[in-house]
This record gives sequence, structure tokens and C-alpha cells, in this order.
Amino acid sequence: MQDKQLALAVQLHDEETFTSYHGDTNNNAVVDLQRFIDRDLGDVNSLYLFGNSSVGKSHLLNAAATYANEKGLTALCLSLSELTTLSIELLDGLESIDVICFDDIELIAEDHKWQQGIFDLYNRVVEQGKLIIISGNEIATGLQLTLPDLVSRLSWGLTLQVKPLTDEEKMAALRQRAAQRGINIQQDSTAFLFNRYSRDMKALIACLDKLDTLSIQSQRKITIPFIKEALPELNT
Repeated sequence: MQDKQLALAVQLHDEETFTSYHGDTNNNAVVDLQRFIDRDLGDVNSLYLFGNSSVGKSHLLNAAATYANEKGLTALCLSLSELTTLSIELLDGLESIDVICFDDIELIAEDHKWQQGIFDLYNRVVEQGKLIIISGNEIATGLQLTLPDLVSRLSWGLTLQVKPLTDEEKMAALRQRAAQRGINIQQDSTAFLFNRYSRDMKALIACLDKLDTLSIQSQRKITIPFIKEALPELNT
């Protein structure tokens, strides 16, 4: 089991912390996540985090795991989009982890086996007095899960909604992500990218990485003319 846990642990993204999560829109959710891990919210072992796509749920889950590590706790942050391609036996023994996080619970809406596996693990986590955080794109009762008991468990503990960031918060987050990765890009270039490419944060970050690679290869700075050349589809 230890080898399995070590293999899964590499999915934690160190740059995704509570400090690097921009904006005040979800400040209450950030504070409550920290208090949950600190055991400052009473006798509650589970937390369900929900919100639309690209509001930063994955970032917050990774931030929660990083925060737990900083507190001397063991933690794993796992994406069900990747986990369900592996054996369900990987869930065995995860209740020994202090804080276990699962992203995108909606992806197992039609997989009864994985729903049962998460349900069973949920119960073991609570029995062991550990913590579990699960994210989804809808409130628990709107997930269309086929296992009513799992819906009930998701509704048991603390529920937090992650609201969409403002455009200003997204821009600030994009600039900070660029700075974290050592990408030299001017504010007018990030504004151009934001207005012409996408407002989806995952898409923007992936685009930023692509531009960084191309700029290194061509030995050019990431300017608006460079972006137009690198991404000709923006010119249409």
C-alpha cells in the first residue's frame, strides 16, 4: 500500500496553494477549508466543495493538501479523471491518510463500482477519524449519482460553494501563474490573451505554457505581435 500511496502522491501541485489563489470572491471558502483541516469547525470529518467548471476547485483541493502537509499531516489529492482508469484496489488503505481529497466526483456518475468504492472509503475515513474532501460540479443532490448512500454521505458534512471569479481576479491569477513559472509576459499581453483567447483558467494556463515554450524556442518575448503569430486563430 505504501508504494501505491507514493505513486499517487506525485499528483500534488506545489504551486497551487491558498496564498496563490487570487481574489476575494471565495475568501470564505478558503478560510473554512483551512479551519476544517485545523479541526476548528467542530466534530466534522467530511467536506464537499462544489462549483462550475474553472472556478478553481482543483486549485483549492491541492491547496488544502499542501496546507495539511505544512501542518505536519499526510495528504493526497487525487483526480477521479485519472484514478478511474486504474484499479479500484488503489482505494484500499487510503483511510490511513490524514487528509484525502478527490476531485470531480461527477465523473463517476455512471460507474456504480467506483461510487461504491468511494462510499466505502468515506465510511472508513470517518471511522478512523481522518478527513476527506470531495469536489463536484453540482450540489450533491444534483450530481445524478446512482448510489443514494453516497449522495447522503456527501451531504453529511460541511458543504462549500466555489463561486466564479471576476475577470479582474482571473487576470491577476494568470499574471501570478506566469510569475511563478518564470514566464516574462507584460500586462497588455495577458489582457489580450484573456480577451481574445478564452476566459477559462485551465485553457489560459495551458496556452501560457505553450507560448512560453514557443518563445524560448524562437528567443522572443511574449508580446501581442508574438501571440498573434503563435496563435493565428486569434486573428480571425
